[in-house]
Parts: sequence; C-alpha cells; structure tokens
Amino acid sequence: MQDVNYPMLFVSGGEPVHFTTTMATFPLASAVKGNENTMAMQAYQKAFDPLIKRAQDLNQEAREINPEDEPAKNAFRKKADQFSKDIVKTGTDFIKTHPKNIASIWLMMNELRSRVEPAEFQQLFDSLDKSIRESAYGNSVTAYIKSLKANAVNITADDFSQEDEKGNPVKLSSFRGKYVLVDFWASWCGPCRQENPNVVKAYNKYKSKNFTILGVSLDNDRDRWLRAVKQDGLAWTQVSDLKGWGNEVAVQYGIQSIPANMLIGPDGTILARNLRGEELEQKLQEILK
Repeated sequence: MQDVNYPMLFVSGGEPVHFTTTMATFPLASAVKGNENTMAMQAYQKAFDPLIKRAQDLNQEAREINPEDEPAKNAFRKKADQFSKDIVKTGTDFIKTHPKNIASIWLMMNELRSRVEPAEFQQLFDSLDKSIRESAYGNSVTAYIKSLKANAVNITADDFSQEDEKGNPVKLSSFRGKYVLVDFWASWCGPCRQENPNVVKAYNKYKSKNFTILGVSLDNDRDRWLRAVKQDGLAWTQVSDLKGWGNEVAVQYGIQSIPANMLIGPDGTILARNLRGEELEQKLQEILK
C-alpha cells in the first residue's frame, strides 16, 4: 500500500487469516480472524500505535529545534527519555501477558533490545514459555544474547566452574572482591604464546593491588598444556576441560578466536575485553591506582 510505513503483521498457520481494515486505520484492523499468534500480533500493533504516532511527532519536533538552543535541546532530551521508558513499559507489560506468542519475540527484537540492559533482556526472554524460547524465532534471540555475551561490557559475567591441573573445581565467582583477567589461550596457539610475556608482566606488576588472572586453556592434551604453563611462567590459576575448541567456558562466552580475555571487576562486572600488550597495562594502571 502506498504511503504506509508499517506492515500488517500476521503469522501463517493451519487456518485462514482474515483482516478487516481501512486505508485510514491500516495496519490496525477493526476485526481479525485467525490463529492466536496472529491475534497477538494485532494486539502488539494496537498497543504500539500511539507510540508510533508519538515517535513521528518527536521526529518532527527534533527537526525544528535550533542547534544552538540548549534549553530546547535539554527539554527535548527529557521527552525522548520518557518516550523510551514508555516503550519499555508497554513492551514489558505486553510480554508478561503474552508469554506463549511469537509477537513477544518480535517485540523484543524490534522494540526493546536497544532500550534495555542485556540482563533485563535475558530476564524477559527467560519469562517466555519454553515452546516460544525453543522455536525458530526463539533461537534467533538466543543467538543474539550469545553475541551480546561475546562482546558486551558493563554486564555481569556469567559464573562458571572448571577444573585446575590438580582436578579441583575453580569457580569464577570465587574471585569476587578482586579484579580478575579471564584469559583464554592454548599451548598450540602461536599468538597466545607471543602475548603471554605481556600478560606475565602485567600480572607481576599488579598482583599486589587486588588483581589476579584466571587462565582458561583450550588445550586437548594435558601434558602440552602444563608444559606451556611452566615454560611461559604462568603463575596464576589455570583451568581446562581439555576439550579444545569445545571448552565449555569458551562456548559459554562465544569465544571464536584466541587469545581472548575479559577484565572483570570486584563486583563481577565485565569492564573490558581483549586487552593486549600496552592496552592491558594502561587499563590496569587506570583502575588500580
């Protein structure tokens, strides 16, 4: 349809879908017949229709603001912040009342993922019915959340447990209260071995300042792993399940290449990722004054 910015959403199923609408009200329908998922999609569009109109008004208002008019710009920012909060509330309320509908997945990915913190996004997804979480649509959200965990900072690091060289389980959460660098590496990884002297230097410089390292090895040969630890002088805690690229912690964090690392604060928050050489020392100097 011409001059229509938003499509009418529906979900195909075993039964026909019928909409009654007009040019003036499209994509909203005055009557809908079809499956539950299509009915929920229409409910989602009706819930967000007032917000779409507000967004259009805000866009027009923004275009009319003088770039040098600071009071007007500040007033607009407050309106925009409130608008974002209203989207989150409307979306969250919808998801709570539609835990078994694909519309909730659509809403999460299109309206909420840029407006809520990753932890809240995960909670909303976890609140959905298992049938939706494990659907093809749910799998796309799972993949998105996994990519967040592989790249995001300022989120809480998921806990894990893996055995050290003596077979003792070591939990990430046991390092709470300290700055800890989780370092993914392997004896067979040339770039990892080249980077190890920089990591050793940083460890020796800051280990007395509430800083330590937890090495996670993607080795699959125990002897080679331990030999490399000794050769490179890695004096901190080392863990591995000897599954190579299948290392469960590496999979959990979406590690696609090594060396890789993440710097975690005393409260368990990921502060930075993939710090190399001077970058690592500079970051540690910044936070461990």
